[in-house]
Amino acid sequence: MTQETASSFAAWLAAHPEVTRVEAFLTDVNGAPKGKWLVRDKAVALAAKGLPMPLSVFALDAWGCDVAGAGLAFGTGDPDGLCWPVAGRWSKAPWLGEDSAQVFLGMVDKDGGPVVADPRGMLQALLARYAARGLTPVVATELEFYLYRLENGVPVPPDGNLRRNDTLSTTALSAHAALFDEIMALAHAMGIPADAVISEAGPGQYEVNLLHRADALAAADDTVLMKRIVRALAAHHGLGATFMAKPYGDCSGSGMHIHASLNDAAGKNVLAKPEGGPADMLLHAVAGLLAAMPETMLAFAPNYNSFRRFRPDAHAPVSASWGIDDRSAAVRVIVGDAKATRIEHRISGADVNPHVAMAAMLGAMLQGIEDAVMPPSAQDPLHPGAGAPLPVEWGAAQAAFAASERAAGMFGARFRDIFLACKQQDRAAFLGQIDRFEYDTYLGLL
Repeated sequence: MTQETASSFAAWLAAHPEVTRVEAFLTDVNGAPKGKWLVRDKAVALAAKGLPMPLSVFALDAWGCDVAGAGLAFGTGDPDGLCWPVAGRWSKAPWLGEDSAQVFLGMVDKDGGPVVADPRGMLQALLARYAARGLTPVVATELEFYLYRLENGVPVPPDGNLRRNDTLSTTALSAHAALFDEIMALAHAMGIPADAVISEAGPGQYEVNLLHRADALAAADDTVLMKRIVRALAAHHGLGATFMAKPYGDCSGSGMHIHASLNDAAGKNVLAKPEGGPADMLLHAVAGLLAAMPETMLAFAPNYNSFRRFRPDAHAPVSASWGIDDRSAAVRVIVGDAKATRIEHRISGADVNPHVAMAAMLGAMLQGIEDAVMPPSAQDPLHPGAGAPLPVEWGAAQAAFAASERAAGMFGARFRDIFLACKQQDRAAFLGQIDRFEYDTYLGLL
């Protein structure tokens, strides 16, 4: 953290004497917030000397338990790293009370560099490789989620109707107008460039769109903060909000589509030809995405529930395919003017850690650009499914990720192994559970 960032955070606190509690947090490999509530004096001290937290905070399973296979907690003494505020990422947190604020943290090691287990630091290191080539990714996300209420511990749509399909329905938006107005207002107050809310296909499913940023790290941070806003404000309206990939088995899944273009030092989009149309660099980037996709599926579908999205004809592609303005493809190339020509990556679920998913996409694009290879022919929209099949089962995705040198090249081998160990521990826990459906099927049959 720079001295300027420390001074800015301290000045912000001084300008808000009503703040008596600050939630200081970072995100683990699951994208879950982890941190501490600080009294005002402790928050002031954070600006001056940082906040220690254990390195192992990043390597937790889905239930918040330490992951032995990650090698950060056990047999190490569980040492601390030092956390500092991320520049400009502090704000009031009205869902916690008018006296409360939040601050997003990054962690550094004893040498002042990003901690190897920190997803945010990992993405930051990847972006430095783009910067060394004189390139800046310009990135945006589209984030889908469900609103729900609980009925006997089970989620149901707010109106109780599981059969509705409200794609682009303005009526469905107006049903929660006050909530969405609050979400957008708070996002803008926090500097998040949200520009649209859309009613999606599932009952109680919506999407919030974030504008493109010429700062992929900030775009990933935006997505983390947007999830916090949606969940917190929905709760104030008596509803739950979930970014599960598939909360209802027979309804639409929730994705997080990522859009990306690349600017050179002059701010020109190198993925487009000056006269219009895709440049060779765009095609190289597509080739990299297709080559890496089967090996890095775990970054886009990290959880047990993630794989319920992937079905034919479900807008969640099951093969590494690409096409021009083709939403059935895993990689959709959008051809516009020289500024708007870009790549849309359509594999990722809404349940991902945004920093990890963005690194997987941008890392694959960079590998394709460095290798200067061309992709196969675009798929025919009338016959989707071209390209290598994707591992649409959790164990297969983990095995491919474990063996992937491409993943090691994107994330660093150590981060790849930490992320994998956390997901392997999750899977082992699920395999140890037998649910009611399994008993109903087999107990009397076998």
